[in-house]
Amino acid sequence: MEIDESTPLANQIANETKRREELKNSTLPIPLETRFISVSNQKGGVGKTTSTVNLAAALAKQGLHVLVVDIDPQGNASTALGIDHRAEVDSIYDVLINDVPLAEVIQKCPDLDNLVVAPATIHLAGAEIELVSLVAREQRLRRALEEYANHRASEGEARLDYIFIDCPPSLGLLTVNAFVAAKEVLIPIQCEYYALEGLSQLLNNIKLIQKHLNESLNVSTILLTMYDGRTNLASQVAAEVREHFPSEVLDAVIPRSVRISEAPSYQQTVITYDPNSTGALSYLEAASEIAKRGAEKDSTKK
Repeated sequence: MEIDESTPLANQIANETKRREELKNSTLPIPLETRFISVSNQKGGVGKTTSTVNLAAALAKQGLHVLVVDIDPQGNASTALGIDHRAEVDSIYDVLINDVPLAEVIQKCPDLDNLVVAPATIHLAGAEIELVSLVAREQRLRRALEEYANHRASEGEARLDYIFIDCPPSLGLLTVNAFVAAKEVLIPIQCEYYALEGLSQLLNNIKLIQKHLNESLNVSTILLTMYDGRTNLASQVAAEVREHFPSEVLDAVIPRSVRISEAPSYQQTVITYDPNSTGALSYLEAASEIAKRGAEKDSTKK
């Protein structure tokens, strides 16, 4: 059916229809090994948790096996994925502080078969202080994830393709644990004024982690969020970020979207809450791009 593209709305519909067809006709590659991705930005309100859960959901919807580790004491990722994270529930706090096996706190996401979650509870708020006195305090999450991978293998479960770690909006010991456990950092950057403010401090911290604790860590992905195509500011910020990080910034951008904002209140991601929305389409595109970029890097390793 031909669509008249002479009006802005019709043009948008035609554009989204074309994008959906492209996604429908593409298959996401399976990574050669598990990809460990920390999602971090010490600025709050940039779409960090929203991006974590929606990218994880988008990949799981395509059949990939995904784990989300929620180490933000607010527990918003757990909420958005429909995971019980009341104070009395065993959580990532018990894994980090009390050496409880990760397999014992993992919960399945009710909406997506291939997505599992290690929830955060309010107890995590005190973990920064409690970690200080523990042996190998920076390595605890990495060791827990290694043990969980061995557990899955021993139980005959599928290998995880992606592990997303949702970091708190700070650069304390919880975030350090995430950076030591990860090989990649994904930084969401909102298309608003002061978007790059504080980013240099985050990048400096990542360099320190690389030097002293995890030399394989790198900033692999930058995702532009809260993009409003009606404003010159959003276009200017996007252009500036692309100029600073030409190879890291995804082509896909996440728009400002009511549907994306509404979904967590229903304990869902936008991928399951409104799969036909522009927000869901954008996150599916971003997830596809992350998967395909990873496959390109894998091909150079062979």
